[in-house]
Amino acid sequence: MNETLTITGKIISGENKGAYFTQLDWVQNQCQEKLGFKPFPGTLNLEIDPAKTPQIETLFENKGIELVPPDSSSCAGRVCPVNIMGVGGAIVVPAENVRTHANNIVELIAPTCLKEAMDVDDGDELMLAAKY
Repeated sequence: MNETLTITGKIISGENKGAYFTQLDWVQNQCQEKLGFKPFPGTLNLEIDPAKTPQIETLFENKGIELVPPDSSSCAGRVCPVNIMGVGGAIVVPAENVRTHANNIVELIAPTCLKEAMDVDDGDELMLAAKY
């Protein structure tokens, strides 16, 4: 399959926990190795139409990449490369036992601060695209 999944969502505030996870050395190193970039501190949360969550799940089945912690004291996660309005980034999904968002909230990471790079804020819409 070589289709493009395009999803638009509304930027919403998060739990302010993404910066800790994205700045862990092992997360930084694995993102660089597996995605080609080290993430900017934090995540950007995008609220999507709940009807699109099965497509996100299919995307992860086909393109999902594991982030494996060095020991059991850290949580695992999965990432999936996406294009966020021209910026290469990824959807990041923390392990189920530490997820704090509903299934229709997508957390995005990128090598830059997306809000600043795109001059957007909470309530604005962003579009992401991924090949699967």
